[in-house]
Amino acid sequence: MNFSGALKLVKYQLFSRHGKGHGIHSPFVFMLISNVFRNKIDPHIVFTIESIRRKNLSDNRTIDVLDLGAGSSRMKDNSRKVSDIARYSSVPGKYGILLASMAAEFGKQTIVEFGTSLGISTMYLASGCPEAVVYTMEGCPETAHIARENFRESGLENIRLMNGSFDGLMPEINDLDKHPGLVFIDGDHREEPLMKYFSTMSEIAGEDTVIIIDDIHSSGEMDRAWEKIKEHKNVSFTVDIFRMGMVFFRKGINHINYIIRY
Repeated sequence: MNFSGALKLVKYQLFSRHGKGHGIHSPFVFMLISNVFRNKIDPHIVFTIESIRRKNLSDNRTIDVLDLGAGSSRMKDNSRKVSDIARYSSVPGKYGILLASMAAEFGKQTIVEFGTSLGISTMYLASGCPEAVVYTMEGCPETAHIARENFRESGLENIRLMNGSFDGLMPEINDLDKHPGLVFIDGDHREEPLMKYFSTMSEIAGEDTVIIIDDIHSSGEMDRAWEKIKEHKNVSFTVDIFRMGMVFFRKGINHINYIIRY
């Protein structure tokens, strides 16, 4: 972590509210923190997905990555080992478990993911809400191929992998006949594209939809985008857990931007 990132983390630790929900007056937000954030998922789910992660971490195959977003801050060469992608691009287990818990609570019939990578986060989302269909978008064909291998190994059958640019695939997402319950955006860490994808999804969101954005403090661009999202006209309140930001559209809740220790 660089100096700027370290300062952001210190600020988060100083100003974040208690991870058990103490002092939170909103019943809904208290439930979110005390029940969903602290929910324990089936250990078999974690074991299966983390076993696949370990397999990827020891995979020395090299693939040519078509990066349609901002690119990786750690992996500059487009020719990358699968092990490096697993190490630097996949969501950590702690946050994968949180995604599964959020999917279980809010996923309902449809989950949308921007940025499949090797599919670790996708599998947590799909495992958390097996009755939902997870539509996950990945721009790189070779990365998508590895993700498909992982999905087959996991045995999960509720994942629909869509290969192509986000812009090219958005019409299919917009044509879904139901509001997404959960949206996870982790595919383009630039301010302008993030704002575009967020705005599009906020227009088709229902009152119960939750949008989760990864790496909200990973750069100045992401910081600026997060500040704009917090003030977006359709947003009722947000939750910042430092790595991720959660956006809610529920009516009847005071517009507060919560910073929660996780």
